[in-house]
Amino acid sequence: MKKKILITILIILAVIQFIRPARNISSAISANDITKHYTVPLDVQQILKVSCNDCHSNNTVYPWYTNIQPVGWWMQKHVNDGNKELNFSEFASYTPKRQHHKLEEVIEQVKDDHMPLNSYLWIHDDAKLNEEQKKKLMDWAETLRTEIASKHNVN
Repeated sequence: MKKKILITILIILAVIQFIRPARNISSAISANDITKHYTVPLDVQQILKVSCNDCHSNNTVYPWYTNIQPVGWWMQKHVNDGNKELNFSEFASYTPKRQHHKLEEVIEQVKDDHMPLNSYLWIHDDAKLNEEQKKKLMDWAETLRTEIASKHNVN
């Protein structure tokens, strides 16, 4: 009985390796990318690249272990959820009010150490934000919020 269960589990694990989620990899920078519409200093772009873009852009860098299912499915769910919440590659497609609000959330999440997620930091130690990086990111987001609010009369 135990042998049949084990064989069944192994067969299922083998079969699910062929069921792969779509990858979040774009061949070009989106026309709606935040960098095409707003000033994003190079140091902030680097912070976003290392600490945010895997889940909040159209270009995720997938580690080798995402080729193993169901880990790949779990990872893709995180990416999809992150992109639903905020996608810097599609930022300009948001209404000014939503852009303003999303930047407020960036500030709150970074300030409260909710982003990057702890589960992401387990494997991406370089993504952990130090105090200087957090300040740069929050200051940039606040400056951009102010710019959007004044340009579009958003509160």
